[in-house]
Amino acid sequence: MADLRLLLGSAGRRVALLRCFRESAAALGATLEVHATDLAPEWSAACASADAAHAVPAATTEAYVEATLAICARERIHLLVPTIDTELHALARARDRFEAVGTHVAVADAELVAMARDKLETARFLDRAGVPTPTTAAAETVDAGWRWPAIAKPRGGSSSRGLARLGSLAELAALPRPEPYIVQHLLEGQEYTVNLFFDAAGTLRCAVPHRRVTVRAGEVEKGVTERHEALLEVARRLGEAVRGRVRGAWCFQAFVDADGAPSVFEINARFGGGYPLAHRAGATFARWLLEERLGQATSAAAAWDAGVTMLRYDDAVFL
Repeated sequence: MADLRLLLGSAGRRVALLRCFRESAAALGATLEVHATDLAPEWSAACASADAAHAVPAATTEAYVEATLAICARERIHLLVPTIDTELHALARARDRFEAVGTHVAVADAELVAMARDKLETARFLDRAGVPTPTTAAAETVDAGWRWPAIAKPRGGSSSRGLARLGSLAELAALPRPEPYIVQHLLEGQEYTVNLFFDAAGTLRCAVPHRRVTVRAGEVEKGVTERHEALLEVARRLGEAVRGRVRGAWCFQAFVDADGAPSVFEINARFGGGYPLAHRAGATFARWLLEERLGQATSAAAAWDAGVTMLRYDDAVFL
């Protein structure tokens, strides 16, 4: 019998994340049974790579939580790791129900998840926390006094969906907006992601910036870890602002201008797509989550290697 049973929610293509957990379990000398869910597990590379796969309804439906809860109870899952934005809020609200069947959900408090999902509320939260962030407004409130150029994007979007660069109020008026949009001052400079790990008490234990050299469909394709002090200071401020209310992995995205000043424009309340780079650099969030479930003393620390490069490539699972 496995020492731990892990469930990756909405696993999709997250084979690299699955491998990080397997590698971490092996390093701990623990046996890990990996389960994965997806709308169509027969077409999911991560589900094909797991020990067991389960079909679930769409994460946006009420049936999603009930189906996932039933899987966790039946399979005696110890740790549930969500991977996509649309499942986070429902799982956060049902966290106590999962705990009742012995499953810990690695997710923040529901209020913080809702904030991170709403780009306008994210900007307001960051401003209150003293974290530099670009001027942001609901698209319908932008007037002739706005500074151009700017970026427009869906208020609840992700993966660069619906992103548009605008040069004038007229271009904003002409932009098709099938859902609520926000407008942000255009940021210039180098883009970074900072991966964050919070322990079971909600304390920030590690922050790992990486430079996003190239990006595909909103996810880093080539990246390099950097010990960027200004970004690490931003991480500390953010960690204090959410202390006690986040568990597991988070990440934020920022631009750093020519003067070295960062500006944060997005928070993801989950494992970022580029997490395997932080893992390879020595920030083994997956291991630290497993240690907590095993009842072991945490090895979580801010020690990791700068200058580690990730070059992603296409791979396949054959059945």
